[in-house]
Amino acid sequence: MSVKDLIVLGTSSQQPTRHRNHGAYLFRWNNEGLLFDPGEGTQRQFIFADVAPPVVTRMFISHFHGDHCLGLGSMLMRLNLDKVVHPIHCYYPASGKKYFDRLRYGTAYYEAINVIEHPIDRPGGVVHEDDHFRIEALFLDHGIDNLGWRITEPDGIRFDKEKLKATGIVGPMVKTLERQGWLIVDNRRVTLEDVAYVRKGDSIAVIIDTRPCQEALELAMNARMVLCESTYLSSEEELALCYKHMTAAEAAQLAKDAHAHTLVLTHFSARYSDSAAFDREAREIFPNTTAANDLDRFSFRDHR
Repeated sequence: MSVKDLIVLGTSSQQPTRHRNHGAYLFRWNNEGLLFDPGEGTQRQFIFADVAPPVVTRMFISHFHGDHCLGLGSMLMRLNLDKVVHPIHCYYPASGKKYFDRLRYGTAYYEAINVIEHPIDRPGGVVHEDDHFRIEALFLDHGIDNLGWRITEPDGIRFDKEKLKATGIVGPMVKTLERQGWLIVDNRRVTLEDVAYVRKGDSIAVIIDTRPCQEALELAMNARMVLCESTYLSSEEELALCYKHMTAAEAAQLAKDAHAHTLVLTHFSARYSDSAAFDREAREIFPNTTAANDLDRFSFRDHR
């Protein structure tokens, strides 16, 4: 069974602090590594997290403010140094192509890795789909082209162990049933539907740097995990309005309205020394909330 977790590599917003690095978020899922918004110092945070950078297969840049992209170039160079042979898919707003190129080619080095760019123009929507994931992107409300993301795995088949036992289907017979959809057992036809059910694939949403908006709600709807910015507390709501960010209460209301399962808060202003107040504010609205700290890990495995 593959790993299915979120490793938070940084939780600060524009300004790093003694205890918070620039933001960066690694989802390990379906044998891939999905890295979102690698800020300055992300390469070093991999060392502290005890994770090898070559796990990264896809990188996502929500927008080209520095705290969300300054680690892009160094991560590409690190993957190049490690001689990764798998493609590195990079998704970003098409309007930021010049910034992507500056970060990618900002120093002298011989590029040997296969970087596949996916510049996304308006209005967004489904930007990739394969046997592992459907990737959706929508533009959020931040005053600059800024993408939120939703990643969904395909639906899967789950077998009812008691029904398998009752019908006498064991061992390799299970794979045969899954492959062809039926079996003859003791002169009786057993179909896949008799002993199994469809498990809807999990979704995660990554919503960073935005005011609450319909697009953010769509991305978060029924998600297994929502990773969401909460730059300010409600006591600084005027700052959130001015700089087009969210408060912890607004992020919690978003998760509640979306019927999400789990909310992880991040992207905290440097004015706050710890995240406990974000937990308190958000949990009054959406109890299943955690305000992340650097290097925290969260499983989003569903045992249905």
